[in-house]
Amino acid sequence: MVDIGSLDLLPFLLSFKLAGLTTLILFVLALPLAWYLSQTTSKTKPVLEAITALPIVLPPSVLGFYILVVLSPNSAVGTFFEDLFGVKLVFSFTGLVVASCFYSLPFMVQPLQSGFESLNKHMLEASYLAGKSRLQTIWYVALPNIKPSLITALIITFAHTVGEFGVVLMVGGSIPGETKVASVAIYEMVEVMEYGKAHVYSGIMVLMSFVVLLSVYIFNQKQKKIGIL
Repeated sequence: MVDIGSLDLLPFLLSFKLAGLTTLILFVLALPLAWYLSQTTSKTKPVLEAITALPIVLPPSVLGFYILVVLSPNSAVGTFFEDLFGVKLVFSFTGLVVASCFYSLPFMVQPLQSGFESLNKHMLEASYLAGKSRLQTIWYVALPNIKPSLITALIITFAHTVGEFGVVLMVGGSIPGETKVASVAIYEMVEVMEYGKAHVYSGIMVLMSFVVLLSVYIFNQKQKKIGIL
């Protein structure tokens, strides 16, 4: 029997902190990208979409390896950040945030892009004719009319980041209080055969994932009913 009070909740707090920062950063970065992909007719669109979707099909260990190489102190990127800001990007929480942004990018971009593509074009044209800028049109016209896609993008990105394992282990390792997130903690428990604690940690992850998905589906169902009415 596992004593619940003895469980270390710091890995979960780190996971939620990582997921929150990643979701916020990706929303800012993915919004213009998703808008561009939804509006462009350029021949390069399929190439950009394929590059954006790569983290979905690439094994996390492969993606994590290349991110590790790019962010290492021996690389130009790693050297730049360490010399200018004094920040090490590997085996640090900052590096986890950078890696998570790459890994979770398609989970933010694709729902937003799908939502933008479903918008009535006449609505956007009317906004431009009224003198609204592109940014104003996105913020005040487009986003309020794609609430299901927006909520899906935010929640799925957050949940997906919480469940990361391969990429965060490759880039961040397992430093208690720094990079040891919940998924890594579960892996280490299994390694030392602490199956009781692993069951509890895994159960929390399963419950959280189910609640997140259920919330998304309930919200989208309500939005569809409102649309029908």
